[in-house]
Amino acid sequence: MNYHLVPLVIIPLIGLGFLPVFGHTTVEVGPYAIEVGWGIEPPVVGFRNDFVFEISEPGETEEVKSGIKNAFKNLEATAKFGGVTKKLDINSDPRLGYYFSSVIPTRTGSFMILLKGDVNGVPVDVEIPLEDVESTAVLDFPPKSDSSSAPDVAALKNSLSSIQKDVINLKSKLGGVDTGPGEFSVESAYNFGVFGLSLGAAGVILAIIAMIKRK
Repeated sequence: MNYHLVPLVIIPLIGLGFLPVFGHTTVEVGPYAIEVGWGIEPPVVGFRNDFVFEISEPGETEEVKSGIKNAFKNLEATAKFGGVTKKLDINSDPRLGYYFSSVIPTRTGSFMILLKGDVNGVPVDVEIPLEDVESTAVLDFPPKSDSSSAPDVAALKNSLSSIQKDVINLKSKLGGVDTGPGEFSVESAYNFGVFGLSLGAAGVILAIIAMIKRK
């Protein structure tokens, strides 16, 4: 599990203490500590990740804790983004007290986890903030820049201008040609030439649109 120290929002609730721990948030409910976060941090939009949970209680010594088995037997977890919610399917990690639910975040921004039910008879009803999901820019290397694509767009525009000139030249050249019976007329030859050049122009235009949308 990857941990990074990031600022977290602390949600005050009566009788509950929220403690940020290396990118995760720990909620104390009765004798249990419930830690929630992302499996991979920072979370990036479009990349598979996991909501991860650790549910434990104090062990025999102060620095030791014991994981809770079957903690989600009567506990439901729901992911929340804005007004959209999704009930999570919880899987058990091989380590005692650890659980996870796989997800591919599709939007950047703040996610919450809602936990409701009970753990061994102790009522749980909490809303826990997660580290914000970020755009792929956080992982891009080298960083993307508008300046790098500007020359490409300029080149495409120049290609369009060149195609327009070719159409004019074609028309002027065919204007002085006289065709006999049984051959293509000047008008037909011109139309075929323009059609071919139009296909090239359409390709250039589609390339420009794709570049603009990519920004």
